[in-house]
Formats: sequence, C-alpha cells, structure tokens
Amino acid sequence: MATPETQRLVAGRYALLAELGRGGMGVVWRAEDRVIGRQVAVKELRLPDGLNGERREVLEERVLREARSAGRLNDPTVVTVFDVVADNGSLFLVMELVEAPTLTQWVNANGPMPPAMAAALGTQVLAALESAHAAGIVHRDVKPGNIMVLPSGRVKLADFGIARIDDDPRLTSTGAVVGSPGYLAPERIQYAVASPATDLWALGATLFFAVEGYAAFERPTTAATLYAVANEVPYLSRCRGPLASAVMGLLIATPDARLSAAQAMHLLGLASSQVQAGPTTQVVTKQAQVPGRRFTRTAVLVGSAVLLAAVCFGGGWLTGRFGVTATAVSSPALQTTWTYGTGGQIPQFKLYTGSCAGGSLQTGRAYTAAISCDQPHDIEVFGSNTELDANYKGGYPGQEVLARDAEGFCGLLFASAKIAPVDKDSSLRFRALVPDQQAWDHKKTEAEPEDGARDVFCVVSSADGTQLRNTVIAKPS
Repeated sequence: MATPETQRLVAGRYALLAELGRGGMGVVWRAEDRVIGRQVAVKELRLPDGLNGERREVLEERVLREARSAGRLNDPTVVTVFDVVADNGSLFLVMELVEAPTLTQWVNANGPMPPAMAAALGTQVLAALESAHAAGIVHRDVKPGNIMVLPSGRVKLADFGIARIDDDPRLTSTGAVVGSPGYLAPERIQYAVASPATDLWALGATLFFAVEGYAAFERPTTAATLYAVANEVPYLSRCRGPLASAVMGLLIATPDARLSAAQAMHLLGLASSQVQAGPTTQVVTKQAQVPGRRFTRTAVLVGSAVLLAAVCFGGGWLTGRFGVTATAVSSPALQTTWTYGTGGQIPQFKLYTGSCAGGSLQTGRAYTAAISCDQPHDIEVFGSNTELDANYKGGYPGQEVLARDAEGFCGLLFASAKIAPVDKDSSLRFRALVPDQQAWDHKKTEAEPEDGARDVFCVVSSADGTQLRNTVIAKPS
C-alpha cells in the first residue's frame, strides 16, 4: 500500500490511493482531495502507445468533453464531476466516489434481478438519460458496467466519457463507432449515428441483462456480437407483463418504432409497482382462450400511443409460457389477424417490409409480386419480424398465441412515428398475418427450398377501400 511519502500526487492536490478499475479510455483511481479532505474517484486518461498529433488531441478533448457534459447535468442518478486537471502531460477527471458494485458485478454475485427491482433500476437510469438528452447529451455507452447499484436501491449512471454534445460538430470522427459492441443499437452499427433513441436501445439491452442474468447479444467475437445485434432477436424467459413490454419495446430495431422515453417510463413505472399492486392493479389481462376463439382485447394507453402491458409481444418475444395471458392491445385501425399458407386465408405471401401490391386483402388471394409504392397500390407491408428466436424448438404454438404477439408488434409499429399520416387511426386499417400450421411445419424440398415459415407481417390499407397513392412509411429525417 502506498504511504503518504510514496503516493502519486496529481496537480498538487489529488493523492492516488488505489486502482479501482480500468477500461479502454483509462484507469480509475481512488484518491484523496488534499484541499477539501474528501475521497474522490480520479479517471486518468491513458492513450495507446504511439498515438500522437491530431488523433491524440481528439481523444484528449474527449475527456474534456466528458467533464463539460457531466458538469451540465444536475441529476441525482448521474455521477457528479468535480474537476478536470492536466498533470505531467496527462489528463485527469475528478469525480464523485461511488462505493457500490456495478450492475454487472451485482448480477454476477446475486443472479438475475427480481423484475420489480430491475424496473425500478430502469426508471432511475431512464430519468438520468432524459436529463442528459434534454441538455443535448447522448451517453453512447449505456451498459451494466456503467451503472452503479447502491445498497439503498438507488443507482448512478457513470462514464459520460464518450458522450457527444450535439452542438459540437468538431468532435465527430468520420466512420467512428464508440461503445460496447453488445450494447450498440443496430443503427449505430449500420450508420455510426448516435441519438437519444440509441441510448434507449442500450437501456433495453441493459435491462435484459438485469432480468435474465446474461447479455442478450454477447458472442465469442466482436464480429459475431455485432451480427447478433443487427440480425437476431433475444428470448425473454424470466420476464412478462409491462417490464417485458418495456424491454422488448426498447429493443425494436427501427428507431422510429422504438418506445419513446415517456412510453418506457410508463411501463417501467407499472412494473416497479406491480408487486405492491396485487389484485387491484390497473394492468388488465385475460386468460387466453382455447384455439379457435378470439380473446378479449384491452388496452393501456398513454396519449395516442398504444402500450402493451401484458406479456412480451411479437418478434420473437414469446416468453415460453404460451397461453398464460392475452396481450393488451387496442387500435381503431386494427383488423382481425389472418393466416397465410396452404390452409390459411392467404395461400401465399411473398412480400417484404416496405413493399406494396395491387389487390385488396381477400381470402384466397395470393401475393407473390410487389409493385412500387410510388404508384397506386392497395396494400403495403409496414413491418415484419420473426415470431420466435432460433432457440425455440417446439411445435406450432397455435394461431391465437401467434396472433396475440403479432398484433402487439404491429400495433406498436402502427402507433409509432414510422407511420406518417397524422389521421392514420381514421384513414388507415392494418392487419397482422401469421403462418398457419401447414406453413409452419413445411419441410424444404428441392422444389420448395424454404424451411417452415416463422415470419409475421403487418399490412396496411386505406380505411375506405380506395387505393393508397404514396407510401405510408415516414421518410427518414
């Protein structure tokens, strides 16, 4: 242990006592502020050997930006930054010392978090992110290792070291993607664009880790991890109800369809109080009926957006407990779900997201060719996803279960900003299409080289039966 005589003194003020941890950007020390007499955390920037010139200046300015970023925040769930100093050619960030394990350490020691506890953690982290986003700051590295879990249940969001100030374009590195691969939103991998929506996706991945006990997308290599983020859908097994809806709603790949902060906060609030709510809870569910009978639809609404507050919905989000509850979903534009396949209402459906076709949806009609959405068309596919992830090995779960989850997925997309018309509830109608059992059980042959169908499709048309003149999908801003 270092003695007062051997302790390293930074800027003539901060005595480094012991190393607390290290990462890609530097080392964090426990230190003592000799002027005030309090213990602090000091982050020392350590750059790779041989890094000089402009590249070194950019990374050094990133640390200065961290201090400015965190200094603009006034939120109890954000680690406070006290000072930034230069000493002997290195930069040091002086921060509040938080004596608590990270979420990673907490889960490794205790196992998956109880759902209500994870939801309470999520509300606090989300509050910190809302505060940052309001100040124009994107965290860019929300992950379990940057969340401190205090014994009281309070949390602290740390490390705004790769945060971006939106009004400071000088620090945007061409093509650079910064952050932890398993917590990078798909659009960050594809376009290297960071936004408040990317932080929300990372929060969803973090909450998945909290409730499941493992990282949803982590794979043996970085390349495999990035592929999983871009192409795979995680499988929840320990989570249902509003928390599950929040987690999977935050993990929607399309930013415009992803839950907003307000929607996520509403669901997390429901989930964090669910244990205390007991039989008087306002989350309305209904036991699923046997196949062949439609279930009753109920709804939890925030503003004009549909929030799903029963089980995990759509896109591979089935919990493995089929038939437990019926998803709460309601929209005046929602029509009864149909099946596609040899024995379904639609014998063949070969369209894809963003494609259009002529001919209104009618039983017995096949759709195998797309037309441009810039010309008059009767139907448009505004979303598609896989009902179950690759880990599911069971048989056909039944039309009712598939319909429940597909309607939830399509309902959330339709309610989001992805659908452009402001009068969509009155001017449009949408329907989910799910595979029938024959399509699901199909085995590929030389003549038909495709495996059994697992995709669901969200199809929109006009409410009055006239043709649509343009795409209903909002153009990227």
